[in-house]
Amino acid sequence: MSILIDGSTRLLVQGITGGEGSFHTQRCIEYGTRVVAGVTPGKGGSQHLGVPVFNSVEHAMAETGANSSLMFVPPAFAGDGILEAIDAGMPLVACITEGIPVLDMMKVHRYLKGRSTRIIGPNCPGLISPGKCKTGIMVGDIHLAGNVGVVSRSGTLTYDVVSQMTSLGIGQSTCVGIGGDALPGSTFVDILEQFQADPDTRAVVLIGEIGGVMEQEAAEFIRLKMTKPVIAFVAGGTAPPGKRMGHAGAIITGTAGKASEKIKALAQAGAIISSHPAEVGLTTRRVLETM
Repeated sequence: MSILIDGSTRLLVQGITGGEGSFHTQRCIEYGTRVVAGVTPGKGGSQHLGVPVFNSVEHAMAETGANSSLMFVPPAFAGDGILEAIDAGMPLVACITEGIPVLDMMKVHRYLKGRSTRIIGPNCPGLISPGKCKTGIMVGDIHLAGNVGVVSRSGTLTYDVVSQMTSLGIGQSTCVGIGGDALPGSTFVDILEQFQADPDTRAVVLIGEIGGVMEQEAAEFIRLKMTKPVIAFVAGGTAPPGKRMGHAGAIITGTAGKASEKIKALAQAGAIISSHPAEVGLTTRRVLETM
C-alpha cells in the first residue's frame, strides 16, 4: 500500500500554464499520474498539455472529480490558492512554492481548523508513491516501490537517501517532503501517524534538520505510539546559532533547535540514528535484516 496518494489519485495542478507548472505536470503525466485538471484563472475552457483548464478549483473538482492538488502558484498568491483549495474541499494539497509570507501561512493554519484538507509543504518537493503516483517535482526514476516510508524536511537529502535505498534494493511505500518552512502544513507527527497506520509500511526513514522542535515532537510520538522502527538522520550538526541555513525554518534559536538536541531526543525515543547522510541506506538495510 501507500499513504495519501496511490493509483486512484486524480490530480489537479494549480498554476498548470506557468513555466514550472508546465514542466512538472508533464513529468507527472509521464510517470503515470492521472492529471485530470489544471487551474489558471482567466484561462478556463482551454487545454494545456492535453489537460482541461478551469478558472477555479471548485469548478475543476466538480467537473473532473479531482481529489489532490499540486500547486505552482507564485509566492504572493499561493496563500490565497491554498485557501481556495480548502474552500473547495480538496482533500490533499501539495504546495511546492517557496517564499510564501509567514503571515499568509498563519492565515492558512487558522483557516484549516475544523476542516479536513491536508497540506504538504509549502517549500517542498511534494510526495510520491513509487509505481503509483507522483505529485511533486522529484525525479521518479530514482524511486523503487516497496515498504519503507520516507518523511523529510529536505528535498535534496530525500533524493540522496532514496537513491541509496533503491541501489540497495530497498523500496519505498511513499516519500513525503514536508518542506523547510517555519510553518509547514503537515508535521513529522502527522506523517508518522499515516505510516504507523499503513499495514504495508514496515519501517520509516525520517530526515530532520536544525530549527524548531518538530523532531522532538516526532520523538515523543515514536516513544509512545510507533511500533515500527524509525531510522533518523538530522542535518546541520555544524550550523552556527542564529544563522539561517538554506530553509526558512532552519535556524537555531535556543538550545532545542540544535541538531545535537534533536538527535538526543530521537535516540532516547528508540529511533535508530544514522550519523552521516551517506549511511542512511546501509543503516536501513541493517534494520530490515533484523526484522
